Amino acid sequence: MQARLIPGSRGWRWLADGWNLFRASPVMWLVLVSAYWMLMTVVSVLPYVGLVAALVLVPGFSVAFMAASRATGRGEPLALPLIFAGFRVNARAQLLLGAVYLVSMVLVLASSTLADDGALARWMVTGARPTNEVLQSDGFLLALAISATLYMPVMMLMWFAPTLVAWHAMPVAKALFYSLFACLMNWRAFTVYGAASALVLIVLPFFVLILLLLASGGTLRPAVMAILFPLVFSLMPVMFASFYASYRDIFSEGKEPGGEPPG
Repeated sequence: MQARLIPGSRGWRWLADGWNLFRASPVMWLVLVSAYWMLMTVVSVLPYVGLVAALVLVPGFSVAFMAASRATGRGEPLALPLIFAGFRVNARAQLLLGAVYLVSMVLVLASSTLADDGALARWMVTGARPTNEVLQSDGFLLALAISATLYMPVMMLMWFAPTLVAWHAMPVAKALFYSLFACLMNWRAFTVYGAASALVLIVLPFFVLILLLLASGGTLRPAVMAILFPLVFSLMPVMFASFYASYRDIFSEGKEPGGEPPG
């Protein structure tokens, strides 16, 4: 199996494909996303090991949404047990990927402490929000920039690796290499996809909120976050399904794993 080089213009289509997969079964998609967030919340609040365990489980759970997308593409019904699809085959490899992800995140946050004395890292780990003065400081902004820059290669390593391990029985090191190589080879498509994702997740919700505030004469201002969260949450299934669209374009040559044509 080889990664394919695709046109950069395909990047924006991944979101459109994600939307098509989501609208085929929107209720079950929202149920799966809700189940994922509830499970991760429960795990993350466990004393001492919660945050570590949550990070280790991220790659395995990511396969759930790939499996949901594949099922939707085949015209199959979605079911809640799909949330554990990533751990049914070669769970040990998924946990090893999770360990790689955990170490990577530790290194990213540790690097950010060089700029802001650990303010960002403490916020991410303990939930202790920095003061407004710290949030507006040059050091904190630099820490954000460092974290974002260092997280990019981590994201590329993990983009396809869990799926390659689960569906193609790749060893962990090989899956990580293939994922990184596929992302770098198709950097144009991922750049377009990133811009389109920012438009959907940031610009669109902001635009909707501005319209609501203007229409209400500012009376909705206290409820901004109450409106923003459901709006962003409802877009998450589209984003998760778009990950599968990128996999299908780059690795499966227009066919589902197993040889069936996609829906």
